[in-house]
Parts: sequence; C-alpha cells; structure tokens
Amino acid sequence: METHAAAGAPQRPRVFSGMQPTSVLHLGNYLGALKHWVAGQHERDNVFCVVDLHVLTIPEAVDPAELRARSRSVAALYLAAGIDPERSTVFVQSHVPEHAEASWLFNCVAPLGWLQRMTQFKAKTHGRESIGSGLLTYPALMAADILLHDTDEVPVGEDQMQHVELTRDLAVRFHHLFGEVFVLPRAVIPTAGARIMGFDDPEAKMSKSTAEERPGHAVFLLDTPDAVRKTIMSAVTDSGRELRFEHASAGVRNLLTVWQSLDGRPMPEIEAEIAGRGYGDLKKRVVEVVVDALEPIQSRYHALMDDQAELDALLARGAERARETASRTLARMQAAVGVGA
Repeated sequence: METHAAAGAPQRPRVFSGMQPTSVLHLGNYLGALKHWVAGQHERDNVFCVVDLHVLTIPEAVDPAELRARSRSVAALYLAAGIDPERSTVFVQSHVPEHAEASWLFNCVAPLGWLQRMTQFKAKTHGRESIGSGLLTYPALMAADILLHDTDEVPVGEDQMQHVELTRDLAVRFHHLFGEVFVLPRAVIPTAGARIMGFDDPEAKMSKSTAEERPGHAVFLLDTPDAVRKTIMSAVTDSGRELRFEHASAGVRNLLTVWQSLDGRPMPEIEAEIAGRGYGDLKKRVVEVVVDALEPIQSRYHALMDDQAELDALLARGAERARETASRTLARMQAAVGVGA
C-alpha cells in the first residue's frame, strides 16, 4: 500500500509515537523523543499517544487510580513540552477503543515464535515464575497503535527497532493472508540526543524503571532546581580532567550531550566554553542549562493541571481526531477478514 504522504490528502509524512505513563517523564524522554516531536510538528502530521493499555501487561503492579492520574499527567507534559494540539493529535490510547480491537486481529495472525523472540519479552520475563499473556502479546497492540493511523514514520531508539520491524512483518503477513490494508511504516532514529544515559551509570540508557528504584539515576521533568542540582552534581565522571567529547569518559560525554542537546550549539563551541575548567564546573553549567530548560515546561504543565476541564477537552478532541483514522483502518481490517458490520 502507498505511504500516507503519497496516498492523498496531507502531503506531510505521518508520524506515530507514544510513551507509557509508568512514571513522570525524565530528561532522557525529553531529549530522546519529546524535543524532536516538537521540532518536527510543522513538517509532519503527528499522532502522539499516551499508551496506557501497555501498562496492564503486568497487572499486579497497576494501581488503577494512579494509572489514570499518570496518563493525564504524561499527556499534560506532552503539551507543556510544546506539542501543539492544533497541529498534532494527542490522545490517551484507551480513549480510542479501535486500538484494543485491532490488537486482537493482530494477535490472531502473529506466529507465537515471532512474539517469543522479542528481546524485551525475554528481558521482562527473566527470573519470573509466572507471566500474563499480555506481556507476550503486547507487540500486537503496538502494531495496532502504529498501523491504525496509516503511519509513515516511527521515531524510536535503537532498543525499539525490533518492535517496528515486527509491526512491518505483521502487516505483510496480514496482507499475504487477507489482502493489502496498511501503510508500511519505517523506523526513524533521531540523529542527536537520542540516547541519554543514566547519571549514576553512564553505560546504561536512562530508564524510568531504573529511576524509580535508584535516586540519582535521572532528572525528572518535574524535579525542583534543588533536585536537579543534587542529581547532576553527583553524576558519575572519572578522576581526570578531559572535557573534549571525543576523548572524554562515558560520564563526561553524557553531561556534554545533555548540555549540547538543550543548548543547541555545536559541540566545539561548548568544549571551548568549558576548556581549562574541571568536572565540577561542567556539572554546575549543566545544572543551569537543565533548570532553565525545565522552568517553562513546568510552568505550562502546572497551568494545564490546574485547569482539568480544559485538559479533558483537549484530550477528548485528540481522541476524536485519532478515531477518525483508526476507525477507517479498522473497518478495512474487518472487511478483509470477514467480521464487523
């Protein structure tokens, strides 16, 4: 099937992405995803989802009231970070029931072996005596998320590439069995700031799950200046003084990456500014840059959370727009397999 951009109406490529509302978003989420979403929303037709249904793959860890609150909070952070709801579609996954129905159809065409070989499934089930079937089949829901919206591009980190590849494989298998229905998406890895590492472990990608367990691992987008300062000033570096990115240790490179990603200047300019100083000066400068970047996001976030009616209205409009595309694609799927009205 043709890409969305080639097939008709808007000539801009359609982009789909989403995050789980498992906790407050952190700096890695912002620099690796949100900042790029904002920058590209004038050139692309964006669909941004809070994927709350994915949280249910481990139901024993779910507090229903907390999940609902976090879903709203993450949606508000999308908007506070600069996503324009007039230009982009922002919605909560469970508000668009077509996602759940389409995922069942993909479950029925997904070979068991394809799901069992997924790297994240292996990682999340390691050492567990019992798992729910949702942990195995959630890639089918991810495929529904992407394919329902005639997505051309999916911005992901390298660790999510396998899921986009599986999504394409499921679409091709569906086409082989029932005929062409879907636009085939491609994964796009951002060229800058795509992989922010933990401040306490610069060899590991910054992670929400790790951040919940280990203070000092991440800066959260709603952290106070004092919390930001405490985390960054305790960041792992080394015993040297090398401040040139190419030759620096992993911890120093991570700090320089955060600075450059928020500042926007070329790395040589940042290296020149910090030349001749020590790691303490580098950390202080990164604290300043991070606090300055978070202040307007936090201000807009609190304004949105203080006006619950307006936030609800924005999310309702987003869900309505999302259903326009999702319902058309689901109708094509149903017609192809012989179900539905």
